[in-house]
Amino acid sequence: MTFPALRRHLAAFFVVLLCLLTVCPGAAQAISTPDIQATAVYLGDPETGLPLYEKNAEEKRYPASTTKIMTALIVLENVDDLEQKVTVTQEDFNGVEADSSKAGFVVGEEVSIMDLLYGLLLPSGNEAANTLARVVSGDVPTFVDKMNARATDLGCTGTHFANPNGLHDDNHYTTAHDLFRITQEAMKNETFCDIVSTAQKNLAPSNKAAEHPNGKNLYLLTTNQLILSRNSPYYYAYATGVKTGHTSQAGYCLVASAEKKGSELISVMLGCEKPQGSAQPLTYDETKKLFDWAYENYQSKTLISQGTEIQEVPIRLSTEANKLMLVAGGDLTATVPKDLTAADFEQSITVKEDLVAPVTKGDKLGTLSLSLNGVTYGSIDLVALNDVSMSEVLYYAYLLENFFSTPLFKLILLVIILLFILYITFYIIRARRKRQKRRQMMRSKYARMEQYERQQHRDDDPRR
Repeated sequence: MTFPALRRHLAAFFVVLLCLLTVCPGAAQAISTPDIQATAVYLGDPETGLPLYEKNAEEKRYPASTTKIMTALIVLENVDDLEQKVTVTQEDFNGVEADSSKAGFVVGEEVSIMDLLYGLLLPSGNEAANTLARVVSGDVPTFVDKMNARATDLGCTGTHFANPNGLHDDNHYTTAHDLFRITQEAMKNETFCDIVSTAQKNLAPSNKAAEHPNGKNLYLLTTNQLILSRNSPYYYAYATGVKTGHTSQAGYCLVASAEKKGSELISVMLGCEKPQGSAQPLTYDETKKLFDWAYENYQSKTLISQGTEIQEVPIRLSTEANKLMLVAGGDLTATVPKDLTAADFEQSITVKEDLVAPVTKGDKLGTLSLSLNGVTYGSIDLVALNDVSMSEVLYYAYLLENFFSTPLFKLILLVIILLFILYITFYIIRARRKRQKRRQMMRSKYARMEQYERQQHRDDDPRR
């Protein structure tokens, strides 16, 4: 290859390279996704519900004891007094296998609903689940009906519960996405958050304390290694809950929540394994890896702040102004890639048609939503920046203008037109009849005159 030819090839190469770097600046900033060792995964922003990471998220899986998140939610939504005492019965141990997880309550023990919730969510007590179900609904099947109805309310399309504890049943299943939805709702409850973020709990003295294994009040430890002990290799400083689960059919499951610098996340992992020789299943390391990846690449950002001026719109019936500024009625916050700003999102604005005074500062007059690549990241109300008073003169003119376009006015106008037509018709008919009558009278008069003249001629005839 000659030197001029080589120079041309090099020039062409650098031109192509420059074009690629210019046209595709975001290519180098693409977020790589981690390889998570779980059968089904959903990592999402609880504020918006939007996913940051998904893997087989709609696949039906057995949830094991993560079921108890829904159990707790139903209890908290249906019991007003959490300090009321109830009695544990033999019935509450039906179906609870000897080697399954229990809180340690005994038959005849009087315990508060609150302590039962701690027994449900920390050591994953199956007898606590049955006791709560019986107390809330009278029996377990009725309580399970509530669980399924609530799942439907939350938009869960791949979920069906058969019991309140998560012990295996072929007809007891959910999806990673559905379990995220359930946890997202449960985390809105302050009591639930307090319980699932607790590592250890001493329960109140009970009438059966002497029958506990240690002969004392129950002392509960969470099964969630992310929050149990700072000395544990599985501890995660930003973890805030929530629930573990395991059966041989479900594998190892973990629903976890975290918060870092105001950014909250919920992770759901179903169907993890426990490596041979390992003290704990993969759920903890994989969840920590997923959280770290999310916090490295995503950030909770206020894309639009309350009071930000959004759009000026026309307004009628005021002599003060003919335009009104709409502002953000609140903050629009979402977990988004760190390199994105509000300018990268598409705004969709909806405003009430034909705005008229009076308007009070803060009145909701529209909505604004932000979306990117077809995904909506949130919406906020648009409100009036200031008061706008009404002009009475313009108001009455407006009423008059509107009256002329109302169905009532159109009906009245139609009636008037019909009456006018009837009047004209009646007038024409009446006039025609008068003319006909006049003609008849004239013809009758002429006939009488002719008859009179003929009679006169006969009388004057000398031949008669």
